[in-house]
Amino acid sequence: AVVDVAIQDYVADVASELVYQNKSLISTEVLFVFPLSPQMAIYSFQTRSKDAKIQAMLQDEAQQLHEATGGWENMEYLQDQSKYPGEVFACFLGTLAPGREVVVTLRYVQELLREPDGAARFVLPPTLHPYTTLYGRTFALPSAVFLLAAWNCHTGKLPYSLLLTASLQSPRGVAHVHANFNLSPLIYTAQDRSTAQVSLAGSPPSQQDLELLVYFGDLTAVSAVVEKGDPGAPAGSLLGDPMVLVTLAPSIPEAVPGQYQSGEFIFLLDTTFLEHAQVPPQSREQDGAEEQDSLLFLLKSLPLGCYFNIYCYGETSVGIYPQSVEYTQDNLIEAMRRIPSTGSSLGDTNLLGTLRSIYDTPRPHGHTRQLFLFMTGLPPDKEAIAAEVCRHHNSHRCFSFFFSEDSAALAMALARETGGEATYISSDNSMTAVVLKCLKRALKPAAEGISLSWTLPRGLEVEVLGGTPQSIFQGQHSLLYVQIHGQAQDTTVAKGVMTLQYILNGQHVTHTIEFSLCPQGGGRLAGHRLAARCLLKRLSLEAMSGSGDEPRHRAVEISLTSGIICPFTSYVGVCTSQRVSWYQGPLALFPLRQSLVPCQIVELRGSSRVSSCYPVSLWVPPGWLTAACASWLALRRLTHGIAALPQRGARSKACKPPPPSVSSLKYVDPTTFVLCSPTFGLWFTKAIAECQELVALQNVDGSWALSSSLASVLELDEVEIKGKMPGEDMEPRIWATALAVTWLNRKDKCYQDLCELLEAKAVTWLCSQAVSQLDKCLEAANTLLGSSVKPSVFRL
Repeated sequence: AVVDVAIQDYVADVASELVYQNKSLISTEVLFVFPLSPQMAIYSFQTRSKDAKIQAMLQDEAQQLHEATGGWENMEYLQDQSKYPGEVFACFLGTLAPGREVVVTLRYVQELLREPDGAARFVLPPTLHPYTTLYGRTFALPSAVFLLAAWNCHTGKLPYSLLLTASLQSPRGVAHVHANFNLSPLIYTAQDRSTAQVSLAGSPPSQQDLELLVYFGDLTAVSAVVEKGDPGAPAGSLLGDPMVLVTLAPSIPEAVPGQYQSGEFIFLLDTTFLEHAQVPPQSREQDGAEEQDSLLFLLKSLPLGCYFNIYCYGETSVGIYPQSVEYTQDNLIEAMRRIPSTGSSLGDTNLLGTLRSIYDTPRPHGHTRQLFLFMTGLPPDKEAIAAEVCRHHNSHRCFSFFFSEDSAALAMALARETGGEATYISSDNSMTAVVLKCLKRALKPAAEGISLSWTLPRGLEVEVLGGTPQSIFQGQHSLLYVQIHGQAQDTTVAKGVMTLQYILNGQHVTHTIEFSLCPQGGGRLAGHRLAARCLLKRLSLEAMSGSGDEPRHRAVEISLTSGIICPFTSYVGVCTSQRVSWYQGPLALFPLRQSLVPCQIVELRGSSRVSSCYPVSLWVPPGWLTAACASWLALRRLTHGIAALPQRGARSKACKPPPPSVSSLKYVDPTTFVLCSPTFGLWFTKAIAECQELVALQNVDGSWALSSSLASVLELDEVEIKGKMPGEDMEPRIWATALAVTWLNRKDKCYQDLCELLEAKAVTWLCSQAVSQLDKCLEAANTLLGSSVKPSVFRL
């Protein structure tokens, strides 16, 4: 295999050439399979053998004149037999005779993960490095054979060679690289160290993925890389004009737990959720109790200084308040009082109307909006819902909690589109635990009020494809695609200036960066193609939500010119005999010696129950082609119907798959699933029951009042509690709060995951009221409760 990687800041273009040989004694039919992650997009695929060439080409599904006639049974088998759900690119390559070889050329682009230390992280897909020891079996297909083979476990040697080269580019300069395999010395190809090359030295490791970390120059809050347009594309088109790849990564310090914190938290509860949450404590079943407890813990854990609201969506959407209100004791009590009467008259789910009502309501100034969406079933108008969220994706973040597998795709799409998370609530896990975990992540501080301004030579203007986010949270970054249109009137000015402004902890921050308008090298258009992918996502959702024909027509045009598939285009494999010249013309004019083969995006269904381990690699087609199914649901799946999902690509004869099971996937940040074991769930249920009454008594500022109710929860006598109070002049709330915190930290109990946020508020309140008295309070509380809680709990 020969792999050439071009990395520009946080985007990569990968060109690979794979040579496979049939070493068996019989002819074998070959099916190539390649995994697709959510950040990846294939734009070119071609194979050649002694007898034929096959090229994957895109066509408009509305004008689909050509369709493969054979080989679909292999696609159906692949779809049904895979253990893991996920999207793969698959192409039927025909029959390979003994001793013959086939050369596969594959090109794709991908957004790279940004590590906390600023490094760009590139991982070579397992198809290009099939090292794992899982292989060794043979799968018989209706008309093909999948040979599973990788490295020899006795010798530790891989049965193939790999030549890997990486070209690195950044205007900040390439500082150094780090890898989990042997590298050649880093060679700089520009005096300012803005470009460099590195390659694999020797043989690749035989038991791990190949990971490359690229470190750039100064870690700045903003960086910009200009990519030249395609000289062959028309001026003014997506591929023809230059593209600026902008990375926004403000440095955001950790927030102190329990402190005042800005933010707008909106909770959307559907009818079924409310029905469970309103059951009286004496008659409710466990499921209903869990949901009621989750809402209690969630609301009580919010920080002072924020705003909140609760929407109950059904036949009509109803907000507890007309707009979000400040998080105070009176407002929280009133909200909890209103919930039952609000939900009692709800009918069929109307999530779309609820979202529109929220988006039409202005958010409090200086407060970042975050939605907590609870879905017990699949709402109608799912395409319109996705389009609505996409339209406002820069203004908020969405945390989705879904209780049924049929709503998995929608929940995942909403979370991924807004930079949030999706969580599956099953009967085996604790709803309260996973909801609180998400709230902790939602409470990370953010840079707010983000704005970009540009200074360019006269005659040039910029268009931010997809818009600019209004906020960026700690640990996240935003990659923007900005197109430069027009013709500079003064060609002597070769630089542009971009200014980033935002608010952090109430302070206005400004960063200015200068970038060249005459980039050197390049030409692979990774940024342009990823920009096309970004634009296609938006246009597809607009078209599916009934916004007229224009979004669809533009999506098809961009898809066909960029090579990036969309919901309205599909692949077709064009097979040309080597006895005639390779044809490059329109799809409607195939030569007589051309035929069509199955080539498409396949959604692997996955088995109903699988291991909770995240899937690594599993398929190796003939010639040792590896595939990994590490991806989940993509846009095509959403826009073609969430509940019954057809395949993508050339029109398939395979039946539509049911929604895959999600009940055993583990949490993988940022938008996959959180699951707990049954034992873990039972433990949390008991823990919740023990401390829920104490949580209900806590005030929003973190304090507890000294009362008979508190004494009952602590299983103490109220008179005894008052008698043990250290100091007659001590404010009773201080003693009560210290006692409650000590009770939560008893040696034989552990409520850390449930009450961490509540406890942080309580300790912050204590430190602000009587920090000098806390040591006496802790000593008295340990004596009264028979515990040995350490002073560090009170930050002493």
